[in-house]
Amino acid sequence: MRERSDRCPGVLRPWPAEDGLLVRLRLIGGRIGASVLQSLLDVAEEYGDGRVHVTARANLQVRSLPDVDGRLRPDALAALERTGLLPSRTHELVRNVMVSPQTGLAGGRADLRPVAEELDRLLCADPALATLPGRFLVVLDDGRGDLLERSCDLGLVALGGGSAQLRVGSDWGPVVPLDEAAARIVDLAGAFVARRGSGPCAPWHVDELDGRLTAPVAADDRLPRPGGPLPFGVVPGGRHVPVSYAGLDRAAVTALVADRLVVTPWRGVLVPEEGHD
Repeated sequence: MRERSDRCPGVLRPWPAEDGLLVRLRLIGGRIGASVLQSLLDVAEEYGDGRVHVTARANLQVRSLPDVDGRLRPDALAALERTGLLPSRTHELVRNVMVSPQTGLAGGRADLRPVAEELDRLLCADPALATLPGRFLVVLDDGRGDLLERSCDLGLVALGGGSAQLRVGSDWGPVVPLDEAAARIVDLAGAFVARRGSGPCAPWHVDELDGRLTAPVAADDRLPRPGGPLPFGVVPGGRHVPVSYAGLDRAAVTALVADRLVVTPWRGVLVPEEGHD
């Protein structure tokens, strides 16, 4: 049995690495404005190792930050907040929403960007959900199957026709209208919080609960086949650029010419075609 609380890092809960503090900044669906990424790089250059790192959950990290008693130095924290990447101090650790990177740009059965935005709004509006574990993950697949094999706590797969089938841990949930999906997922997250309890032994994931969160439902016949990862290079809707484990430096960020970018779950950045954002 696990005997420690979740320690997934954030800005207000940095991780003490050997080279200084590491912070993680959550992006909803990986989406970020190019100017915001530039601002974050400015912070990394002034206070950290001069690079912005990407994660397998399509989030960003900055490392080697100054430590004062296990917390970020106040001026470094203020600089990170000025980027706009910490919209909620209370819910920063629970904004873990992965979305098909090409959604709304090319392909897929539905544009899930509005669903993701509504989900983020509802998550941050519920005080009880601030206690979700930092590893709790929501995955939204727009029906192309690119995230179908990603494990998650909650999520959905678009079926077309304005509907989607919910994912509840490793089970399938009911088919719901897309315009109700965000609220249904938030209700399930609330049910998880109520069931998990508290303390270091409390479950981090839906599948760790004693009993199912909901009754399982059969997989819908309209579900897609797994689509696999997005290849690097020119792809429908843009250009997928790989990011090394060393992260993005000034030259790499400058080369990402677009108003809005999408960090992908395959340690890359999708640069949308001109006219798409």
